[in-house]
Amino acid sequence: MFRKILIANRGEIACRVMRTANRLGAATVAVYSEADAGAMHVAMADEAVLIGPSPAQESYLLIEKIIAAAQRTGAGAIHPGYGFLAENAAFAEACAAAFITFIGPPAAAIRAMGEKAAAKSLMVKANVPVVPGYHGDDQDDAVLFQAAAEIGYPVLIKAVSGGGGKGMRQVNEPGGFANALKGARREGLSSFGDDKVLVEKYLERPRHIEIQIFADQQGNIVHLFERDCSIQRRHQKVIEEAPAPGMTPEMRRSMGDAAVAAARAIGYVGAGTVEFIADVSHGLSEDRFYFMEMNTRLQVEHPVTEMITGQDLVEWQLRVAAGEPLPMNQDNLVIDGHAVEARIYSENPQKNFLPATGTLHRLRPPKEGPHLRVDTGVREGDEVTMFYDPMIAKLVVWDRDRASALRRLLDGLERYEIAGVMTNVNFLAAVAAHPAFAAGDLETGFIDKYKGDLIPTPGPIPDQALALACLDLLLARKGHAAAADPHSPWARVDGWRLNDEGHDELSFRDDGDGDDITVTVHYPGAGGYRLALPGGDMLVNGEVDEGGTLWADLDGLRVSAAVVHDSDKVTILSGGRAHRIARIDPMALRDYDLEEGGKVTAPLPGKIVQVHVEAGAVVKKGDPLLILEAMKMEHTIAAPRDAVIAAIPFAPGEQVDEGTELILFEASKDG
Repeated sequence: MFRKILIANRGEIACRVMRTANRLGAATVAVYSEADAGAMHVAMADEAVLIGPSPAQESYLLIEKIIAAAQRTGAGAIHPGYGFLAENAAFAEACAAAFITFIGPPAAAIRAMGEKAAAKSLMVKANVPVVPGYHGDDQDDAVLFQAAAEIGYPVLIKAVSGGGGKGMRQVNEPGGFANALKGARREGLSSFGDDKVLVEKYLERPRHIEIQIFADQQGNIVHLFERDCSIQRRHQKVIEEAPAPGMTPEMRRSMGDAAVAAARAIGYVGAGTVEFIADVSHGLSEDRFYFMEMNTRLQVEHPVTEMITGQDLVEWQLRVAAGEPLPMNQDNLVIDGHAVEARIYSENPQKNFLPATGTLHRLRPPKEGPHLRVDTGVREGDEVTMFYDPMIAKLVVWDRDRASALRRLLDGLERYEIAGVMTNVNFLAAVAAHPAFAAGDLETGFIDKYKGDLIPTPGPIPDQALALACLDLLLARKGHAAAADPHSPWARVDGWRLNDEGHDELSFRDDGDGDDITVTVHYPGAGGYRLALPGGDMLVNGEVDEGGTLWADLDGLRVSAAVVHDSDKVTILSGGRAHRIARIDPMALRDYDLEEGGKVTAPLPGKIVQVHVEAGAVVKKGDPLLILEAMKMEHTIAAPRDAVIAAIPFAPGEQVDEGTELILFEASKDG
């Protein structure tokens, strides 16, 4: 076993590797960018080395700096985690040249599977079924367009070096092919340094099922069963589970054998995942699954495999890299129970899952135990920045069967308290509770199919959440008054009025529908507060404990909540739901945007990638104006109304902050 391991990554995977390394008695070295100087993975490591500025291209993706950090600290091995350099053959070769063990597959295996078109050819030779498509070297636009026509729409354009949904575009008709091709190429070049693409048939009802494989240096290969990863948004997984619902022993055997054959065909060593797409138009069938790609690394969703097999896959990686044989053979591996993983992201489902930045003012995960695990790389008070993936944590649950595991998942999501950033927790809970998901009726288009159920139109904040926000403010005011001069008339908090019943008014703006809300607070003689809410009066009382939890009595209903304040924003966390409102100070000046149709501003910090319009252009509502790259994804900014472009202050390559005005419109002639 290695004495010291450097983890060439950040966030939750770096922390995950460190936990196993520490358990096995190995010291750990972290690398970090300037943005990550105070990060959790840096604090967990025995040593840490600064490798550059915040952008990944200037830090985590620089091979020479990571090799130098390993040499400087005397690390004998490097674990690449996933993402960044994990599937970079040149990195594996650089490790070998520096006499440092790369905890991953041989460079030749990475290259064989890293170029998707060549990988498909290899799989055909190994008798592994593949999706019909074009995987040729000729990248001329006309050739690709003709290939799409021959395959038949809908098709999927994929960057050959892509992964995680980057460089991938679905095209439903010929007219959309050219723009989709440009976007896939641009994103592939930006994320992976390669703009080559392949074109494949897009299956109408696909399920994404993958097989975890492991191989040692002695030639032994096993699979650790399957994971279903069909619940995806923007071609990225959000909920994964093992085993796959509806999987038969015969199909599991066929898929497992195909995955092992794929690994054997490229001389694989270490942890890998062979991803298949299954056409479930007529249910799962042994003759309707196809090879998509092989990820030559550990996967984000590996914990569900660990939960159902009882194995530590990072430990397997370390032992195999150290030259040891696989800890178990195929006959010894069995499935025990069911596990589900939900990826908790800082993002806004209401805005097409747009990534969000901000500070985690409150971060309280549910209690871990045999049935529940939380993998994370952030702590309360940490910042989610524009530079990296916005995943906050992975919530993983296990139980004897799928129905029980889903109940635990819902309970865990309800107990997860996050404030300071927008999250997808409410969305994940909606998926977990959906009847089709509970029935195992899965497909990669699940979210789009049930979008109305999973992402309902925002409505007004419920009276209960509004009451909790008011109660928290009133208790805080009472606490401040108690600490002040008790004889001062300014210390009174009973809403005293001359010749009138004592009352106060609290004003808010609802983030859901944008409406202003005024709550009148009355002070009954018996104590507590009587709130005049939109739905009627409610008698409330309560207290805040030392941990910041509000314990409230709402007309006889006892509930707990966390109410978190961030400037004028108030987040109410209660009963597994998060509601955000803004506190309105009636004494503050209000700004009114008198410009018809609003402004085009950056929804988050990022870099201008492409500008579609020029000054003087006439645009219609919904027309694409420019493309903003942020948090590893491209976001198209569209026109909010019919207008004439006056000026474009930014050019491709320039960085912009959140809220920056990106496009200037000419004034309306009739305004």
